[in-house]
Amino acid sequence: MAKKEKEIKSAGFALGKENYKLMAIGFAIIVIGFILMAGGGSDDPNVFNPDIFSFRRLTIAPVILLIGFVFEIYAIMKKPKEDK
Repeated sequence: MAKKEKEIKSAGFALGKENYKLMAIGFAIIVIGFILMAGGGSDDPNVFNPDIFSFRRLTIAPVILLIGFVFEIYAIMKKPKEDK
């Protein structure tokens, strides 16, 4: 009977407060990666802009995105601390 009461008491959010904070940090990292990837376009379609092939857009931004997605997986999989 006591086990059933404990299960009912703990029926709340699936993740802990720390998990949601880590997920917010991961989301911010992903947004930064997409911001770094943006831009480089040209107003005139007949003019080529070599900025679309910059090191920032082809290397740094995808690496930051990958780090953000891995961080999100960690934030979801991390076991929340139990309150005593």
